[in-house]
Amino acid sequence: MMGTDWICVDMEHGHLDLKEVMEHVRTVRGSDTAVLVRVPSIEQGIVKRVLDLGAHGVVLPLVRSREDLEAGMSYGRYPTEGVRGIGGERSVKWGMGMQDYLKDANEETLIIPLIETKDAVDDIEQILQVPGLEAIFFGPADLSASYGYLGDWEGPGIAEIILNVRAAAAKLGIASGLMSMNAEDAKLRQEQGFNMVGLGSDIGLMIRSMESAMRAVGREPKPHLWF
Repeated sequence: MMGTDWICVDMEHGHLDLKEVMEHVRTVRGSDTAVLVRVPSIEQGIVKRVLDLGAHGVVLPLVRSREDLEAGMSYGRYPTEGVRGIGGERSVKWGMGMQDYLKDANEETLIIPLIETKDAVDDIEQILQVPGLEAIFFGPADLSASYGYLGDWEGPGIAEIILNVRAAAAKLGIASGLMSMNAEDAKLRQEQGFNMVGLGSDIGLMIRSMESAMRAVGREPKPHLWF
């Protein structure tokens, strides 16, 4: 997949259903790229089903507390660490790879909370103590909105909050990620110590390419304010 470490299929926003998610997952599986699915909510059924489709992990939206993350973790882990049910779907090669998958699934499946609310920041010490947590991901726009800066990517003080939480996570060996707005921002985020830097959304990357082409022929594109 062009050398990318990971991609994230977004079910929280947009139109994708499980069949379309399956096609995305199937395209990526077999490459060296990990495929994550951002589920629409922290619910047992949807977490179980996207993992059964073969996703390497899930991104949990709007995690507000340790309890939210513990619930999401349990939905993505088999007993006795969690409550995920065993199904004979794509992840286990319809039963042909059952034992190989089950023996490593709890350790290898990523469950990543989105830190995108003031509540999550207020409870971050407890969130970072949840057993098995390997990475967190920031949602700057929603985080800004929760502090009263609706429409800002990083409202006043939000950049500092994100960096402080990243530093706290790093002390515990927990990786941090977020989306970048452009190539320069991606480089900056690497320099700031972020381990998972998203290069952009599919549409965002297309728009940036179009902007570059338009400028090359002397046309100034309309402003693009998203990733």
